[in-house]
Amino acid sequence: MNALWYWWIAAAVLIGAELVTGTFYLLAVGVALAIGGIAASVGASVPVQLTVAAVSGVALTIAAHRWRLQRALPPAPAPLDVGQTVRVQGWNDDGTARVNYRGTQWTAELATPDTPRAETMFIVATRGSTLVVADRRA
Repeated sequence: MNALWYWWIAAAVLIGAELVTGTFYLLAVGVALAIGGIAASVGASVPVQLTVAAVSGVALTIAAHRWRLQRALPPAPAPLDVGQTVRVQGWNDDGTARVNYRGTQWTAELATPDTPRAETMFIVATRGSTLVVADRRA
């Protein structure tokens, strides 16, 4: 089988795998292999084919990475609950507590095991529907 077919088969496999993953990096490498196949079709030697494919792969991977960074979502803002005070009704032995917050009862847990337990605590994070509390504001 001609070397040209190896390039095209490898490119098709990687581009097909890209359809499953959706990261665009395999697409970049698949296109680079297709460019190596083009170099093979014009009669370039094997070292030239490999060099063209390698340089194209690096360039296209960098381009895909920069494109992904430009389209990245901005970081999510901190939850509105962070920094609010809660009143602890009672502490459990495992470090959790029931607190009144926003008109209902919530489960709260200490930010660190050595955090002092107090009647008034501050929300420093949320973990699902559990409030993470500390004795000082975040």
